[in-house]
Amino acid sequence: MRGFRPDRKFELEGIFDMTMRSSKTSKDFPAPVLDAFDQYVHGFIDRREFLSRASIFAIGSVTAASMLDALNPQYAGAAEVNPDDRNLIIESKVFRSPDDWNGYLVKPAYPAKKGKLPAVLVIHENRGRNPYVEDVARRLGLAGFIAFAPDGLSSLGGWPGNDEEGREMMKKLDRGEMMKNWVAAAKYLERLQGAGNVGAVGFCYGGSVVNSLATKVTSLKAGVAFYGGAPDLTQVGKIKAEMQIHHGEKDTRLLAGAPAYEAALRAAEVKFESYIYKGALHGFHNNTTPRYDESAAQLAWQRTVRFLRTRLDS
Repeated sequence: MRGFRPDRKFELEGIFDMTMRSSKTSKDFPAPVLDAFDQYVHGFIDRREFLSRASIFAIGSVTAASMLDALNPQYAGAAEVNPDDRNLIIESKVFRSPDDWNGYLVKPAYPAKKGKLPAVLVIHENRGRNPYVEDVARRLGLAGFIAFAPDGLSSLGGWPGNDEEGREMMKKLDRGEMMKNWVAAAKYLERLQGAGNVGAVGFCYGGSVVNSLATKVTSLKAGVAFYGGAPDLTQVGKIKAEMQIHHGEKDTRLLAGAPAYEAALRAAEVKFESYIYKGALHGFHNNTTPRYDESAAQLAWQRTVRFLRTRLDS
């Protein structure tokens, strides 16, 4: 019940105008609802439990279901880079891996330099390669990288068209087997014609994969983990890549494990950068949800592109 007061009734009624949900930010939701949503999307509670917790804040037409709908991603009109942008070459590629996953391959149509281009593996959240992740790959393409975004749900038919189903599908997959496919994806990029040094960027589940992938693919040059969990700390000494880590200040669940991971990186003499964004929540980079924090996302992305350029161009 933290953060709720009966005298907030009319204030909340004004906040939750669901006809304007695309303009909502995290400040428009009671903190307990945001906490419950984070637990729901990461599988700690089910949909029924989220609705039960959110119902405490239901007022008039503002139902628990409408709050969930407003918090879920809204992809229409959210793309920063048009899929038909003529400055990009975009292909769908099935690459050799244990489950022969499908990848979304993005290349600059008019590279600013001759020769091999830096390549980045883009690793999605815990619901498959949705439109947001494909947009991230296109952003990297416009920035001069070859970007490759596989779909971890390929063996089940791919991202189903909505994230709630995607999360349920991900629960059916073995994470160890998925990691074998991510390793294969990194190796695919290393062999790809025109690709130079390879790095990886991931979000949420994808951030955790980046951290673990760096312990398994020692040829990886750079890894950028957005709000990802730490890898097996006993394996950190195997990391050869330089790492960049991003967390939101309010993402206390993942921040709790960050100090131990960073201590392990220091002990192993792994070069890394770590940033915590004031007031930002888990998922702050994803511009399709109210948890998006524009200032934090833009700063984190500037740092990401600069980091990848300097580490992969060398």
